[in-house]
Amino acid sequence: MSLRQLFAWLGLTAGLAQAVPAAEQERNAWPVSVTEVNDQGVTQSWQGVGPLLFRQPLDEGRTATGFRPIYVEKRNAAGALTEASFIYPILVYRNDGDAYRWSLLQLVNLSGPHRGAPTQGNYDGFDIWPFYFSRQTGSPETSYRALFPIAGTVTGRLFNERISWLLFPAYLRTENHGVVATSILWPFVRTIHGAGNTGFALWPLFGWRSQPGVYRSEFYLWPIFYDSVAGLGEPVPAESFGVLPFYSREHSADVMSETYAWPFFGYTHRTAPYRYDETRYFWPLFVQGRGDDRYRNRWAPFYTHSVIKGVDKTWVMWPLFRQQSWVDGKVAQVRTQFLFFVYWSLEQRSTTNPQAAPAKKTHYWPLASVWDNGAGHRQVQVLSPIDVFFPTNENMNLLWSPLFALYRYDRRLPDNTRHSFLFNLVTWQRAPSRREFHLGPLLGVESTAAEGSITVAGGLLRLRRNGEGGGWQPFWFDFSAKSANSAAPQR
Repeated sequence: MSLRQLFAWLGLTAGLAQAVPAAEQERNAWPVSVTEVNDQGVTQSWQGVGPLLFRQPLDEGRTATGFRPIYVEKRNAAGALTEASFIYPILVYRNDGDAYRWSLLQLVNLSGPHRGAPTQGNYDGFDIWPFYFSRQTGSPETSYRALFPIAGTVTGRLFNERISWLLFPAYLRTENHGVVATSILWPFVRTIHGAGNTGFALWPLFGWRSQPGVYRSEFYLWPIFYDSVAGLGEPVPAESFGVLPFYSREHSADVMSETYAWPFFGYTHRTAPYRYDETRYFWPLFVQGRGDDRYRNRWAPFYTHSVIKGVDKTWVMWPLFRQQSWVDGKVAQVRTQFLFFVYWSLEQRSTTNPQAAPAKKTHYWPLASVWDNGAGHRQVQVLSPIDVFFPTNENMNLLWSPLFALYRYDRRLPDNTRHSFLFNLVTWQRAPSRREFHLGPLLGVESTAAEGSITVAGGLLRLRRNGEGGGWQPFWFDFSAKSANSAAPQR
């Protein structure tokens, strides 16, 4: 009996019966495990209990192992643990060799150097946001323990060099570049001093702040009236003035901008560092702007087109359709969206080789995602409700996206493809030198130019054809490991 006749007898497609050169090998014991091995028989990737347990290679020689969606750990090429996550993003551990960091929802954070690691740049830290902050650097100037809102001082955080509080909001003190702001019953009473600055505010009634020869600002009945001037030593200082909601103005040597019936009507005239003129009618709905490398034509929500520093954006019936194009280095990119994420596509083309095929990623949420690198590698996943929201998040792609992958297609080259259904229950691989079909452990069919085999019930019955012109030979209870004279598929 020929191999083609055997395939027809088993009800498989004739394409699987074609003799092709060997390339890849799979050991399918679904749902217990599905393993891919290289030509030395070394496991390259592994998946078990459907999509739940897994081990797979990452870039730069790294590997990931875990239990979806509960746990994943990553190791570098040397086998050292670099990251571990528990129900990502709930609990995350990271290790950079010298220091470690634990994070619980970015609210509880613990960090410190490993024993024997250099202390320069490393410190012991422990935070429970927003209540407790601790950092021990070995220096009294930068070490602290603080309990919010009771009392404490922290340095180098929250956009300030130093922040102190006592029974907040009763007392708050911030320091930045020598300027000290002290608040009593924050934000109502505030004083400012240091580095030539002085100021006082009784918010929202009135307040002022100034540095002689540099700037001055004041407000009354905030935000109704404000007036500030910067660059007092310049020939034309920069002024900002407003009596809201009636009128506001910004004026400097390069810009004149006025708004009437704030914020609806107004104009902007700019001469430097670039030329730009803009007119606003019922802002933000109707805006017209023209200038150097700048263009804006907004008739929201019906149509908007803008070009800002080479970034071209178009909206139609916001938020129905959006398209954006720009050039990043030597790559021209076009992103197209329908209802933000229901349809999402990113196309990339080479600016130095316009004839080259584009790379493209497309999401048809939540049904499918399609990747094509333009060089012959193409992937498809069905279903795909996660990837469009986390396109660059490796942990989400490792832990969550595969749980929905009812079907996956991977084409490395035109003659090197793999199909997978129901988390590898059914797989079909085609490579230049090998073809394989697996229905879990129930049925396995392998074909090369020199030999072929059909395995039933994981080895209960095996039919083999050798490369010496012999026919098919049956083997009973043949549970020996398969030959690994192949290369594992790359994904």
